[in-house]
Amino acid sequence: MKLNKRAQYSVKALLDLSLQQDLGPTATKAIANRQKIPAPYLEKLLIQMRQGGLVASVRGAQGGYQLAKPPSKISLGQILEAVGETIEPDLSLPPQSKHAEDWVTFTLWHQLHQKLKESLYSISLEDLYYDARSWQASQGQETNFII
Repeated sequence: MKLNKRAQYSVKALLDLSLQQDLGPTATKAIANRQKIPAPYLEKLLIQMRQGGLVASVRGAQGGYQLAKPPSKISLGQILEAVGETIEPDLSLPPQSKHAEDWVTFTLWHQLHQKLKESLYSISLEDLYYDARSWQASQGQETNFII
């Protein structure tokens, strides 16, 4: 499975916010600059994630976005769902064949889809945060949060 730009940018933005959560709301432009994401595009993604209950927006001079819940309560599956990404295969119609191989293949893809979906919803933003920090440390990098 390959994540497209929308999914990658959404995950990067929420990882960035997870680092900033003790500092209050973060401006879209600040996230965009740190993560090298076009600000107008990021704003659209953040609006979708706000509507999905993952981030909260704060108005005013010190406003911006912040996580709406702890990183441990936000899953990769929820992030993808909030920005309209789908992992749904076309399993609506079983094969119109009398060959056992076609049914086995259909069942296999259905089982793989279920396992992938379970995995995406079991990986939390907190897990991704610690994975990124561990990788940076293993590379001898200062643990900044540009991913």
